[in-house]
Amino acid sequence: MNRIPVLPTLLVCAAIAVMIRLGLWQLQRADEKAALLVRYEQAETLPEMAFPQFAADDSLVFRRAGGVCLEPQKPIIEGGLNAKGEAGWRHIVACRTGTEGPGMTVDIGWSSRFDEIVAWKGGQVHGIISRQPDHRSLIEKAFRKGAAPGLMLVLTNPGKGLDQSAPPSIKDVPNNHLAYAVQWFVFAAVAAVIYGLALYRRRRS
Repeated sequence: MNRIPVLPTLLVCAAIAVMIRLGLWQLQRADEKAALLVRYEQAETLPEMAFPQFAADDSLVFRRAGGVCLEPQKPIIEGGLNAKGEAGWRHIVACRTGTEGPGMTVDIGWSSRFDEIVAWKGGQVHGIISRQPDHRSLIEKAFRKGAAPGLMLVLTNPGKGLDQSAPPSIKDVPNNHLAYAVQWFVFAAVAAVIYGLALYRRRRS
């Protein structure tokens, strides 16, 4: 009589348990993302707030906000869309908002040309809170104190000669955690079936 190998069985069972745990975690994340999307939808209907100057909750994305850019830095140019969905170049500026800080990041508008020269002097700004680009380290180096990490204001009153950049859209925030959960459960089931077949063939041989 062939005995079930203890160590391989323990390893496979542990792997299956981990995959099931990851699947359950993804289900939890799906519920959390659904709740976050509800907050995003509510944020769009709330009145304008002052742009957060310090560490801020990510749920402020999509909220209308305003502020004062006292001293704009040199714009950072990166590819992006305008409000009409046309491809071109966004002009992103780091602003000083106080004597020594903190600061704010502002998308002052969109142009069709990379070499567009924009003379923007700052001042009162209004827009929609978005996330900073992934390479925001370039922006953060322009002012090192205090700005709300990861947040940016996409202006609804773009700089002179610029069009409005595409505002953040809830449609761009996917909730695919349920699909990930199904994948982990499928992986666990497949692992169990494959190991079960291996044990069956071992017993028959």
